[in-house]
Amino acid sequence: MADDRILLTTRIILNAIFPVMKVVVSDNLKIGKKFKGVDAKIQFVARNGSDQYGAALVFTKGELAIEQGVSPLADITFSFSTLEKFNDFLCGKTVIPKIKGILKIKLLIKVVMLLLAMKLLMPNARPTDPAQKRLKTRMVIFMITTALSQYNKGGDPEMTAWTGKQPDRIYQMSVAGEEDIAGYIRIKAGKSKAGRGIYKRRRPFVHIKFSSVDSALPVLLNDVEFVEALAKNFVSVEGSPEYASQLNDFMQRIQALLV
Repeated sequence: MADDRILLTTRIILNAIFPVMKVVVSDNLKIGKKFKGVDAKIQFVARNGSDQYGAALVFTKGELAIEQGVSPLADITFSFSTLEKFNDFLCGKTVIPKIKGILKIKLLIKVVMLLLAMKLLMPNARPTDPAQKRLKTRMVIFMITTALSQYNKGGDPEMTAWTGKQPDRIYQMSVAGEEDIAGYIRIKAGKSKAGRGIYKRRRPFVHIKFSSVDSALPVLLNDVEFVEALAKNFVSVEGSPEYASQLNDFMQRIQALLV
């Protein structure tokens, strides 16, 4: 049976990384073109003793939706004997899953291309093309804000203690001049919910604002320490710098789970 760390990693992958595939399909023109008009269901399933964990990619006329859970009705199914192997596969490590529906070769090739494109999210991916840098920044911000909420919902003791003492607060992350590269987490009395875009109902308690895509990437990838990034004006913090630093600490813990 998987330990708490593996279970928490699986939770983050299913609920924070899988949804980022929608960004790749919509923003990566090459990948989006491959799935144009496609109607298909791609299931990923991993065993943990007698339990099963999973999610499916559901394409409807090329539009992607993520369906949590395990369904036997799928065009292609990727199966993993353990959660650890599933986690490693989605984190870019070499794992060979059992594939049902392998004869649907054209669809399988499209899915493999999508999975390869998801490697842009990995910490060791350092794109130089401006479009790819923008896409990676968008993917990371969407993933990390959702992952923070899942880290809390997954019961990490320090995160739940931190959120449990807070009133209704918004923690916003964004890139200046890029309204579609933004995400937030809302925290209230131990509960949390992530969202994409700029939260407009009220001023955020903390707003971590990157000056540009080129400034955001080294901070998000931990190439530059947060304090150093502040000094170099890569990022500014509106609101409580103490709470921004604490949030950054949790972000680093999440990234450590995914390597």
